[in-house]
Parts: sequence; C-alpha cells; structure tokens
Amino acid sequence: MKQLIVLFAILITLPSVAQQSITLEECYQLVNENYPLAKQALLFGNQNELNKEVVSTSKLPQLSLDAQATYQSDVIEFPLPMSGIKPLNKDQYRATLTVNQLIYNGGATEASLNLKSAELKTKQKQVEVGLYQLKQQINQLYFSVLLAQESGLLLNAKKTQLESKIKEVKSGIKYGFILPSSDKILEVELLKLNQQFQELYSNKISLIETLSSLINQQLDTSTLFQNPLLETRLQNDLKRPELELFQLKKREIENSESLLSKQNSPKLLGFAYGGYGNPGLNMLDNSFQTFYTVGVKFNWNVFDWNSNKKQRESLAINKDIIGNESEIFRLNTNIELNQQQKEIDKIEGFIESDLEIITLRKDVLQTSDSQLKNGIITSSAYITELTNLYEDENTLVKHKIQLQLAKANYNIIRGQ
Repeated sequence: MKQLIVLFAILITLPSVAQQSITLEECYQLVNENYPLAKQALLFGNQNELNKEVVSTSKLPQLSLDAQATYQSDVIEFPLPMSGIKPLNKDQYRATLTVNQLIYNGGATEASLNLKSAELKTKQKQVEVGLYQLKQQINQLYFSVLLAQESGLLLNAKKTQLESKIKEVKSGIKYGFILPSSDKILEVELLKLNQQFQELYSNKISLIETLSSLINQQLDTSTLFQNPLLETRLQNDLKRPELELFQLKKREIENSESLLSKQNSPKLLGFAYGGYGNPGLNMLDNSFQTFYTVGVKFNWNVFDWNSNKKQRESLAINKDIIGNESEIFRLNTNIELNQQQKEIDKIEGFIESDLEIITLRKDVLQTSDSQLKNGIITSSAYITELTNLYEDENTLVKHKIQLQLAKANYNIIRGQ
C-alpha cells in the first residue's frame, strides 16, 4: 500500500517537474542573444578588424612594379663626329621595382586606428540600443500571455463552481425544492464558458507564437510564465543605452578631429627603386643594364585654403547637435517616466476599489446561493450574480497584470 502511495505521489509531481517555465528576465536575455539584430555586433567586430588591418598596412613597405616599352621619333645625338658615342636607340625598354617606406606621418596612422575603434564601439552600442527597444514589445507580449494565463485560472474556477452548482440544482429539482429546467440555465452558462475557454486559448497561442519567434525559443501553451515581482522608485537618474550612444558618438567625432589635425602633418618617406632597361641611368650607354636609386623624400601640405580647419569646425557643430539630441532625449524620457508613474498610481487605486467590490460581490453571491437552494430566486438571477463576481475578479486580475506591465515599462524607460 505504501508503494502505491509513493508511486501515486511521483506521478503527480512529474508533470510539474517536467513543465517548462520562463521568466521576464529570461525573455530579455534570449532576445539579446537570438534576435537577428544581435548578429550584427559580431559582424561589425569582424569588419572593424579588417579595416584596421588595411589602415595598418600604411606602416609596411609599399611595393610597385612598372614596365614600359617606347618608340621615340627622335633621340639625343652628339654633334662631334669623332666622339665615338653611338646615338640612342629610338626603341627603349625599362622595368622597375619601387619600394616606399613610411617613416613619419605625424601620428595619422594611430589616429586613424583610434577612429576605427571608436566607430566600432558606436556601431555595437547602436545594436544594443536596437535590442533594448525590443524590451517594451517583450513586456506587452509577456504580460498579455500572463493575463491569459490568470484569466484561464479564473475561468476554470468558475467552471468548477458551475459544475458543482448544477449537481446541487438537479438534486433540488429531484426533491421539488427548485423549479424544473433551472439546471438547463446553468448548463447553457457552462457551454458559454467553454466558448470563452476556446477564445482565450486561441489568443494565448497567437501571443506565445509571436513571443517565441521574437526570442527564438520554443514555447507552447503548457509553458508556465512566471509572474515577476517588480518594484519601481521615481528617480531622475537615467541608465538608458541611448545616453551611452550619444557619448560614444561624441568620442567618435573627437577621434575624427584628431585625425584631421594630423592629416596636414609633415610626412617623411624612404624610397628605393631598381630596374633593368635600355638605356639605364647612364644615357650614354646604349645597352641593357641594371640600375637603382635610394633616398628619402619629405612632403608637407603647407596651405590647403583652410579646408582642414573648416572640416574640424563642421565636426564641432556635429558634436553640439549630438549634445542637443541627448538633452532632448533626457527631457522626453523624464516626461515619459512621470506619465508612467501616474499610470502606476492610477492602477493601484483601481486595485484597492476592485478588492472592496469583490468582497461585496461575494457576500451578494453567498446570499443568492442560499436563495437559489430555497427556491426564492431563479437560476438566471444566480448566474447574473456569479457572472458579476467573475467579471470583477477578472478586472482585478487585469489591473494587477496592468500594474506589473506598467512597472516593467517604467523600468525599461528608466534603463534599469
């Protein structure tokens, strides 16, 4: 007998152990990991590495190979007939290999690498902002599923109560305490209840499928959605990733300014080239010969008609624009936070009223239940009071879920 009891207990607990559950925070994490936009962060990183390698090649020797063959209509000739110097051939050939090595460019290469790093951080933060903005959509779906879940529990409780009441009414009809056909009214209400179950189930499936696609996680109607316990405090400090993005954009502009300031710096290069041709460097030797030249060259763009200065002034204006956008964002976000706090306060007031209403509804239903048993009222009157109680309880559940949604949205708006 004890073995049977243990086996029965195991069978009861197995479904609860195997049942999949999910939390709101897990949905946030999954959308950050699995939403297609998240792949861009890795792609930007790979692209940036390639771009930095391209910039770094300026520090390496630059090789170029040239070859040419020409025919000239005339060549240099010496007027002295007894000099013994043969005139140059009109067809000439030359192949050269040139090597240029950057020695100094005022730190422009390092500035360009710093700019690439700043651009990467900006792009990755933009991806983070895009993913963060999905959180409110996650909130709406998650709490809608939670509302359907809680409404289903209420419907099930109402169904159990109706089924119990049908048995009592049938017994009363049998012994003549209750009018005939009273049970039919309750059975009609039970059929209507089944229709509500079907509609609720259909809506829940649609919501779960949408959420499942968004987070790329297999969910179904058996998944238990945990009710989060959320707290909010009205605070002025914002922790939104958009604010970090504004700062990164400013740093990117500062790196662009640094690069521009170094573009007109003096440049020193070493060079060497060698070749084989006819004639070579010795123009008097009319034969194929090898040759080479080595040296250094200096380049400095002394005056550019203030082009560089104007570009930097334009970047400074862009920085001011970003600062203005940041200020506007803070203002609008704080307004949104205040509105959300008012919404939270309003819903909390509704919940207090809901609890008082439900208490009164339960007293009325208890009286109606006694009156139905004694044949004082009809089943229709009882159904009216039962439905009123259910609707008010459903309103309470709805307000509680709305409160949780409002708090979740408040935290998202604030950046918590």
